[in-house]
Amino acid sequence: MEVLNARSVLVTGSNRGIGLELVRQLAEGKNRPEWIFATCRDPDGPRAQELKNLAAKHQGVKIIQLNTTDLSSVKAAAATVTKQLKGTGLNLLVNNAGILDANSQDTMENMCKIYETNVVGTMIVSQEFLPLLKKASQESPLKGMSCSRAAIVNISSIGGSITDATVSRAIPYRCSKAALNMLTKCQSLEFAQDNILCIAVHPGWVQTDMGKSVGQPPFTAEFSVKEILNTIANLAEKDNGTFVNWEGKVIPW
Repeated sequence: MEVLNARSVLVTGSNRGIGLELVRQLAEGKNRPEWIFATCRDPDGPRAQELKNLAAKHQGVKIIQLNTTDLSSVKAAAATVTKQLKGTGLNLLVNNAGILDANSQDTMENMCKIYETNVVGTMIVSQEFLPLLKKASQESPLKGMSCSRAAIVNISSIGGSITDATVSRAIPYRCSKAALNMLTKCQSLEFAQDNILCIAVHPGWVQTDMGKSVGQPPFTAEFSVKEILNTIANLAEKDNGTFVNWEGKVIPW
């Protein structure tokens, strides 16, 4: 079994839930990255306190302000990361930031709001950090595609699977995740020439604020993230542009 060996990782939406647990497990792992960029909308707010406590314990965890729906914020974050990396590239971008309002109505306003974060925000972040991903890929001694060389991991949801759609709940959210899956596929085709692996991952139904808003999830964030990290460590060129779950099993579009 392969081990993730990325020198630098950036995680969006890292002040809670899956994002926070990703930062924790990366920082506490035996093969920890040299740089872990943990981004969130309000690093100085009370909801980021747990992340700040984590960063205080681990050198190399850098908290950066990034609002995925604000282009100027994304550009500023990319500039900060570029400066921190001092001429080297970014190996792994995890687009984790996302929203779900289980009680929202199926209105144009709610659809646009959720798309802005779950789809447009992910697209913008990927575009702005693409030069750093390309640099990491070009400089890596590794052959082929891998998350240790250069990769974009988009945290999706089985709710975005058209094949598995059996109930009409959370329509804006589910549509946004279907669109995110298409974005991932398009990214995989566009960035293949640069050997940047792109994949959509369903983390399972996890005990986060988002997960609990629609019921009683069976998975802890600790379990989900452990499995995700094991899965992405073993991804290769054959997996580029696919949609998998936390265990690496392919999910139908």
